[in-house]
Amino acid sequence: MRDQEPAPGHPERRLTTKETAELLGVKPDTVYAYVSRGQLSSRREPGGRGSTFDAKEVEALARRNRRESSGSPGSGGELSVRTRITLIEKDRYYFRGVDATELAARHSYEEIAEWLWTGELRPGITFTAPKAAVAVARRAVDSLPEHTGPTDRLRVAAIAAATADPLRFDLSEDAVLGTARILIPTLVAALPPVRRAHRDEGPLARRLWARLSGHPADEASLSVLDTALGLLVDHDLAASTLAVRVAASARAHPYAAVSSGLGVLEGPLHGAASGLAHRLLLDVLDQGDAAPVIADELRAGRRIPGLGHRLYPGEDPRARALFALLKEIPGAAPALAAARDIVATTARHTPLHANVDLALAVLTVSSGMPSTAGETVFAVARTAGWIAHALEEYDERPLRMRPSGHYVGPRPPQPLPE
Repeated sequence: MRDQEPAPGHPERRLTTKETAELLGVKPDTVYAYVSRGQLSSRREPGGRGSTFDAKEVEALARRNRRESSGSPGSGGELSVRTRITLIEKDRYYFRGVDATELAARHSYEEIAEWLWTGELRPGITFTAPKAAVAVARRAVDSLPEHTGPTDRLRVAAIAAATADPLRFDLSEDAVLGTARILIPTLVAALPPVRRAHRDEGPLARRLWARLSGHPADEASLSVLDTALGLLVDHDLAASTLAVRVAASARAHPYAAVSSGLGVLEGPLHGAASGLAHRLLLDVLDQGDAAPVIADELRAGRRIPGLGHRLYPGEDPRARALFALLKEIPGAAPALAAARDIVATTARHTPLHANVDLALAVLTVSSGMPSTAGETVFAVARTAGWIAHALEEYDERPLRMRPSGHYVGPRPPQPLPE
């Protein structure tokens, strides 16, 4: 910390913790977090009851926060958001500085979620949902039309669960963590099961399997599903995650923030991409050859799903990890061969690596799951990441995620329309 005496004749203006928090637009607890990170210095006055802060230093931090929140020079006008959750670089990605693929190989989805939220690992933790929340969510989901997609079901379940939680507006860290630990299993429990003879207990992957496949859940397949959930927990500021942070910036409660993410996730360029890869795999398996299927896709002007990723010039590390596990599942051999055929055939046109959507498609096709199963896995997995980002955003200045519009319409005054 830097305690400097004011120059003679220039008394230093000091702010209380409350005044500092108001100027920065954060909670008092966040002020002390800035101190612990070395971003602010504090001083306890003799006989005083609390710490005080240099007004100039606080104002400089406030200006820096505003600048970083609205993008920085050289960023191409893109929004820049500080985060301690995920780093993506050089065809690898990290959760709080730890290699994400290694975490997913050694720890369950629930353990990785706790690591994202708290920076601590809790071996053996499982998430359970209160019966009342599950009952409300199931009733809401069961009232939907039969053809309703999984993301709509999950969004309705999240909204229904919120109505059963009178404490949902408590945005303190402990309250949000409590919500997260019950919301995720509630979402899974609200989905209609494919296999009736099952129990909602044990690891989340086992409970989710019963909602996705009519096949028995062997340990190798469950391991792939659990690893997929862990790998997909977060991926920096994807479109859905940005939506969650915008909602959290407006101090929407966690259920509403997650619902925002689910709304964006449904796009074919995001969470629904694995369904396109699923159908492509089925077509290749049906034809027995990828060449005519790829030719039809290209002739129609469509990009080949399941290939390439703008953040990974080389191989998608999530796909690499899943393909290694899928080799251990005997029933996955035909789908794996079809996936290799797709990559090899497309390489004649454009050399692209398989991405996580194609790996998810191999899992869903070989396990007898519907084409929407990958979207469900993606949504459930990413909910943990969304909560992590909401927690970060609740500690920032409210409404900072508010870019300015660049008006390009006719200049006023214009005559009234007739």
